[in-house]
Amino acid sequence: MTSTTKRIFAEVEKYFFICIGLAIFAFGWTAFLIPNQITGGGISGISAIIYFAYDKIPVSVSALILNLILIAIAWRILGRRFCIDTLICSVILSLMLQVGQSLFPTPLVPDDPFLCAMIGAALSGFGIGLVLTNGGNTGGTDIIVLMIAKYRKVSYGRTSLYLNIFIVLSSILITHDPVKLVYSVVVLFAYIVVSDLVIDGFRQTFQFMVFSKKNHEIAERINKELHRGATFLKGTGSYNHQDTEVLLIISHRTDQANIIRIIKDVDSSAFISISKVQSVFGKNFEEIK
Repeated sequence: MTSTTKRIFAEVEKYFFICIGLAIFAFGWTAFLIPNQITGGGISGISAIIYFAYDKIPVSVSALILNLILIAIAWRILGRRFCIDTLICSVILSLMLQVGQSLFPTPLVPDDPFLCAMIGAALSGFGIGLVLTNGGNTGGTDIIVLMIAKYRKVSYGRTSLYLNIFIVLSSILITHDPVKLVYSVVVLFAYIVVSDLVIDGFRQTFQFMVFSKKNHEIAERINKELHRGATFLKGTGSYNHQDTEVLLIISHRTDQANIIRIIKDVDSSAFISISKVQSVFGKNFEEIK
């Protein structure tokens, strides 16, 4: 298979999972949140508020128009590649929101708005997590925050949170219902928790510290079978004062079980320390932004 074919397959796979994520996100909004006049953050939240105020303007239309405006403003600031990816995801999401609203004029779970709020938040959080882990981006308020961060020293997470809280709180001006406002706040925070869980679950990395007399054999098998590197560290035992080699391995979550299996096969008496790593930057992991 040529490198060009591999790139094509990689792009097809990428957008396949992005489309699934966007479909789940749209399903959560249109089947559970919007019919109950419950909103959340982001451009979808603003579009939902517009829909609550003006019933004739679908969420899909508002979301697409707002994203197009933001993309046009951000084109030179955030770069062509980012804006093109955002535009593609925004168009796909708007189409799915349009289909969803036509299929679900009433809540999928009637007479239980709190349950709808939780299900809608979980589905939309899972969907957007799937989109982000596959390199997609729905833009929206993220564009605003990124443009601010480019010229001002501000916290991305804090600014994004404040902006989304403001959007949710402003829904009370349209719905005039404190209960729905509470549900919307619950949606916002449940959405954040679920999306973070999905993203961290996919990107979770582990650090192995292996103390064994057969570390070279363990490293060789990890290199050959998993195509993953390892590092030898020099150490000295505090009890016997003997020099020793410590094998350091950084791996993705998907390799964890295989690494443990290899260590057990080579030296079942090896001493192993395994810890979760907050972030890993470099080759085969995340890029330094």
